Amino acid sequence: MNTTNSIGLDNQKSQALVSALNTLLSSYQIQYMNARGFHWNIKGRNFFELHLKFEEIYNLLLLKVDEIAERILTIEGKPLHAFSDYLENSKIAEAKNISDGADALNNLLSGYKTLIAMQRAILEQASDAQDEGTAALMSDYIKEQEKLVWMLKAYLN
Repeated sequence: MNTTNSIGLDNQKSQALVSALNTLLSSYQIQYMNARGFHWNIKGRNFFELHLKFEEIYNLLLLKVDEIAERILTIEGKPLHAFSDYLENSKIAEAKNISDGADALNNLLSGYKTLIAMQRAILEQASDAQDEGTAALMSDYIKEQEKLVWMLKAYLN
């Protein structure tokens, strides 16, 4: 019986990573939709700069959604693709009717805190599975998002 997949990773460990990555994918989809809603609904003195910033953020999130889904496929899993699955599996709650800049930024910061924690756990899990591709992806995301969190917090203060 073959215990490794076509890229040489342990099947059992890869399937555990698929599960974790699908939860991450779901959380990214909700963070993306939250950022998109903030972009559409922002009001107030900082409208112009926040409208642009939220667009930048949701575009970054959308790229990662695609990369995570493709990584799941690469390790021979099946990415979730129904919004009902995203809502059920996400560790981030959907945000509704937020038009205040500070509230929107605090919501995004909370979401990023969740994403970073999830990515650290997946990084450790991927390292244990000798899955360098997933580990590298998580490492890149963590580095980028830690800087974004710092900048968003600096903006709020």
